[in-house]
Amino acid sequence: MNVLSLRNVTKIYQNHTAVNNVSFDVPQGSIFGLLGPNGAGKTSLIRMITMITGIDQGEIKLNGQNLNQNMILDIGYLPEERGLYKKMKVGEQLMYLAQLRGLTKQEAKHDINEWLEKFDADTWWNKNVEELSKGMQQKIQFIATVIHKPKLLILDEPFTGLDPLNTNLIKEEIFKMNRNGASIIFSTHRMEQVEEICKDIVLINNGALVLEGEMNAVKQQFKENKYRIEFDGTLPSHLKQDSFTIDRDDENGLVIQVLPGHDSNEFLQSLIQEGIHINSFQEILPSLNDIFIKKVNNKI
Repeated sequence: MNVLSLRNVTKIYQNHTAVNNVSFDVPQGSIFGLLGPNGAGKTSLIRMITMITGIDQGEIKLNGQNLNQNMILDIGYLPEERGLYKKMKVGEQLMYLAQLRGLTKQEAKHDINEWLEKFDADTWWNKNVEELSKGMQQKIQFIATVIHKPKLLILDEPFTGLDPLNTNLIKEEIFKMNRNGASIIFSTHRMEQVEEICKDIVLINNGALVLEGEMNAVKQQFKENKYRIEFDGTLPSHLKQDSFTIDRDDENGLVIQVLPGHDSNEFLQSLIQEGIHINSFQEILPSLNDIFIKKVNNKI
């Protein structure tokens, strides 16, 4: 089952088509990567999913039903541009936002205290937001986003301003919420974070969907038949190279590219026949960052 489904979604601002006939599904319980360069249309998509702006064409469904204002409390949205009231006190602001999202005063105070304690921020209640560092403000913004336990959580660059320790802290909370049933859309420019966190991805460019799929399947789709091998000694100069080319050769090993019509076993067998002791042999899959750059630049 899909928590979110988009079909032929289009958004036009005057003469600019920000989103052009985009369709994809977000599986229930997934951590889903929404990727694209600046200006690709990601924010326009998110604003339609969160009902900040309307759809010009197409449809969006949440849990199989057409998106409507009654579903707004099922969604939590952490925007890239933060929206805290800097002159308000932390506790006062979180209480206001929690009650706005349907919690009673008692529930809000209890849950906020739990989150502040979890983030080692239990002394921040009476601090003005403007007194906090960028990283501390990010924690408060995160609490405000998840306090009502949304079924669909949309995180746009959630680790901005956080040091590695607090990045891991937020990351663990994201995984925990996912294990507890929340579906998460994760949007970022940091491809290494996407590889670590997401199982499924879509790539938007110039308002259109250009790539989608399960992470490992996408990597398999764009692999270049490259392998890294480590062995004792040196490669024999007379070894036939009609089935492979040497991509890189360094003191730690060799990277080869198997040519079309051949497979890696041929290279391994030729080394074994030469009596070479092989220490390791591993396929090299392209990084998501490499795929992203090539796809956006129309090189694949």
